Amino acid sequence: MPILSRRSRGRRHGRPWYGERDLLLWGIPLGMTFIAGILIASTQRQAEYADWYQHWLTAAVGLALGLLAAQLPLQRLNQWLAPIYGLTVLSLVAVRFVGTSALGAQRWINVAGFHVQPSEFAKLAAILLLAGVLSRFPVERPVDLVRPCSFIGLPWILVFIQPDLGTSLVFGAVLLVMLFWAGMPATWLLLLISPLLSAIIAGTLPILLALWIPLMAWVAWKSLPWRRIGAAAVMGIEALFAILTPYLWMHGLKEYQRDRLVLFLDPSKDPLGGGYHLLQSQVGIGSGGLWGTGLMHGHLTKLRFIPEQHTDFIFSAMGEETGFIGSVLLVVAFGVLMWRLLRIANDAGSDFESLVVIGIAAMLLFQLVVNICMTIGLGPVTGIPLPWMSYGRSAMLVNFVSLGLCASVARRSPSRRSRAARQGGA
Repeated sequence: MPILSRRSRGRRHGRPWYGERDLLLWGIPLGMTFIAGILIASTQRQAEYADWYQHWLTAAVGLALGLLAAQLPLQRLNQWLAPIYGLTVLSLVAVRFVGTSALGAQRWINVAGFHVQPSEFAKLAAILLLAGVLSRFPVERPVDLVRPCSFIGLPWILVFIQPDLGTSLVFGAVLLVMLFWAGMPATWLLLLISPLLSAIIAGTLPILLALWIPLMAWVAWKSLPWRRIGAAAVMGIEALFAILTPYLWMHGLKEYQRDRLVLFLDPSKDPLGGGYHLLQSQVGIGSGGLWGTGLMHGHLTKLRFIPEQHTDFIFSAMGEETGFIGSVLLVVAFGVLMWRLLRIANDAGSDFESLVVIGIAAMLLFQLVVNICMTIGLGPVTGIPLPWMSYGRSAMLVNFVSLGLCASVARRSPSRRSRAARQGGA
């Protein structure tokens, strides 16, 4: 199984954070944040306001919170999972009644003059909750999926109806990765996402359903314990999603969400409307060439051709001003960070800690892939920020606190303690 079977024994004490420098874990995000501040300043050169210093200030606060989180033994959070879940649901419900709206969505709560986005904090809360559930109740039978799916279902629905399609997709990606890391067979993972694939096929090439639905029934027959019942249930669910796709398309999504999902295939159909972001983003990234125009020297960035470029489309500024080389280096840096998180998850001293780290890694990686694909035209505009690069206070705080929790796991891992013991003995 991918997940560790050992449990932590006794109380784990780590050395102070300044004696446990993890240059990869902290240095890469801080470097991204520094570059992002310059890019944000570049996108707002012609504006009467500037957010770059707030980006760095929020990062400083987030770093302080992350270092505090690094001192917290993660196992102690197990006893606080129920209150964390309750507060998360209450905050998401409060958005519906006292939240503030912007850009067609109601996602923020005004707290002491600051706009807080509860859905960002809900992502981390969902990771902690799923880690607690899966570490105590591993998925060994199909019925075991009911518990984790039901726990994450309520906050997912509350986020989806804000509406916040992008963040709701993050919930789904985190759930699937954590289920796999907890030992769920890959075939069950395929069956979980197959209804979504059936809906996509029904809306694009419905003739393929004649092959797809029997294929999924065969997978269920081969992998589920109750072959006949499982295969029949899967066929029914696949057919139901295929039938409901037109209704869900018209009534489950807002008009602008439907436009985003369609126009990324051909943004030139509406070059001055829904396709404008994608077209201008592609032009900006392409104009950067191999080495870019240089920081603070992007022509499209200076003239503000791309709306909201300092948030969801910050990668387009990166591509224009640092070119192909800078963009590749950013992706490589994220890859190194993901490798470090995988090492921490694999070396963790308990299943709960390992699942928390892998959930955080899944959250960051999914946002990276979706955001970059969105800006270069390989995916629809979903409003998912690029970690540590896009301007956003709530997202920045959550990302640094998440790093702190991962650092806490790394400091208390058995391998780190054994190395410390050998050095002490020497």
